[in-house]
Amino acid sequence: MAELFDVYPLYDIEPVRAQGSYLWDATGTRYLDLYGGHAVISVGHTHPRYVNALTDQLHKISFYSNSVRIPQQQELAEKLGSLSKHPDYSLFLCNSGAEANENALKLASFHTGRTQVIAFKKGFHGRTAGAVAATDNPAIVAPVNYNKHVTFLPYNDAETAHEAITTETCAVIIEGIQGVGGIHVATDEFLQTLRKRCDETGAILILDGVQCGYGRSGKFFSHQFSGIQADIISMAKGMGNGFPIGGILISPKFKASYGLLGTTFGGNHLACAAAIAVLDIMKDEGLIENAIRMGDYFMNGIRQIGGYKDLRGRGLMIGIEYDFPVESLRKNLLFEHKQFTGVAGKTIIRLLPSLAIGVDEADMFLEALEKCLKTEKIAV
Repeated sequence: MAELFDVYPLYDIEPVRAQGSYLWDATGTRYLDLYGGHAVISVGHTHPRYVNALTDQLHKISFYSNSVRIPQQQELAEKLGSLSKHPDYSLFLCNSGAEANENALKLASFHTGRTQVIAFKKGFHGRTAGAVAATDNPAIVAPVNYNKHVTFLPYNDAETAHEAITTETCAVIIEGIQGVGGIHVATDEFLQTLRKRCDETGAILILDGVQCGYGRSGKFFSHQFSGIQADIISMAKGMGNGFPIGGILISPKFKASYGLLGTTFGGNHLACAAAIAVLDIMKDEGLIENAIRMGDYFMNGIRQIGGYKDLRGRGLMIGIEYDFPVESLRKNLLFEHKQFTGVAGKTIIRLLPSLAIGVDEADMFLEALEKCLKTEKIAV
């Protein structure tokens, strides 16, 4: 009998229904979702407007290739440009964050004619060939994923970055807030130095907004806190609220030509319907503003509980670092208190809830966290 290729450690939980910030498993048990399936659920599970948009589109046409006019793509581009405050940027649509970063790096190399890439320690950009080469995790870089052209620098070290970026540099790729790397926030000075040095050398500045974009930080893209413009911005995850879609926003400095980039499934009718619904909901329900409010609420509550080594993040992208391994804490939250959270490394709890999460849900987490930490201290 054929079996799945066993690459995922699985919890013995089978979600069968979801609504807002909650999941229900096959036994009827309800769980609070504070992780959104790796930051994917942006506007809440099965939001009625989202469901209606996909259902309506499915009844019309779900797919045809990019050899024909797909008006939803232009609608998505205009709404994304407006809400993100990048109305003069162009949009290329694909299917995932890794594919978005792959195309960003490729476009940068086409534009500059160069090969050398600057990336950063603890950075994560995806698992495809070009993206994984710029990811600081040797365990997922196969021999075929050539990465001798990539230099990894310390994150938030402006002086080292200034020296390393030269006229031979093709691109600098960076997350405005590192996700997998532990919720490290780029400083204003650091991002401004990268922007200035790229301008001086002709290198392309790629801001990876796959996890820290789409309103999660309290601005549409987290690097906007630093007052800089990126040459290319990659996105995915929250873009489709669970429907696979990714893309790159591209500065006017780049010139398009037929065949330069391409995709079979990218920008299909259903994907665009999902992404348009997400933007409409975010705008009409003020979800970026809610991310700021609720991020502050979570952070203040966590500070009052204390017991952590460090607390980092912006908006609803939060990392709580402890001086002990958090595996048992995460399992306690999940199995005793029925709350999904994430981790980064061995000592960081990662929170990436829906941007629509409310005070009641935050209080449930804070109460559970306080109880769990008391249990952890007893166990230690």
